[in-house]
Amino acid sequence: MLWGVLRSHRILPRHLMLSSRRFQEEKAPKVKSLPPEERGRYKVATIPNAICAGRIAATPLIGYLVVQHHFTPAFALFTVAGASDLLDGWIARNVPGQKSLLGSVLDPVADKLLISTMFITMTHAGLIPLPLTSIVILRDVCLIAGGFYKRYQVMSPPYSLNRFFNPQVSSMQVVPTMMSKINTVLQLSLVALALASPVFDFSVAANEAIFALGCATAVTTVYSGLQYASGKAIKKL
Repeated sequence: MLWGVLRSHRILPRHLMLSSRRFQEEKAPKVKSLPPEERGRYKVATIPNAICAGRIAATPLIGYLVVQHHFTPAFALFTVAGASDLLDGWIARNVPGQKSLLGSVLDPVADKLLISTMFITMTHAGLIPLPLTSIVILRDVCLIAGGFYKRYQVMSPPYSLNRFFNPQVSSMQVVPTMMSKINTVLQLSLVALALASPVFDFSVAANEAIFALGCATAVTTVYSGLQYASGKAIKKL
């Protein structure tokens, strides 16, 4: 940060400024020099990223509907959000130039924001027990804090906010573990079924099955959180 201030006020000698610029150019790959199939890695404006942004924008509305006990429209929008998650993943995997490093971070952030919002609002509405929501939220907060710390660890100096959020500098990628994927499926399934319960008036047996699903979700949430804490899901490129 101090380095950037000195450069902006031309306090540093010219040769040091040129050296710093040359250093950053060497550390960040030139996108135009990469093969076509690799250029998408550093893109920001991709279709999957736009879908993720739309899912993030819709999350507060879904949460509001749950708090107001408008479960039918909330369930419909949540279903659309879940389908969009499958869609952006398919596009990123199958359409050339659409898989980006930003997307590898933005997609799980959008998922966790949606799931966390649903757990909190559904607990407020009496659809999900508080202890389970506490486990899910605590894990997600720890993952976000750990992700920022890991990013700081793998970055090469000089440090600045611009370089911190630049995917071309000290590139890293989030690679979900198998247990994390299972946990995400369980969390989404639990939210969908618990939200559908008042809409379709589920039986007692169905609600007991939802409770069992909640127990399995709690176990996988803790286990996958420990895997992320060990650094297995984040790798430097």
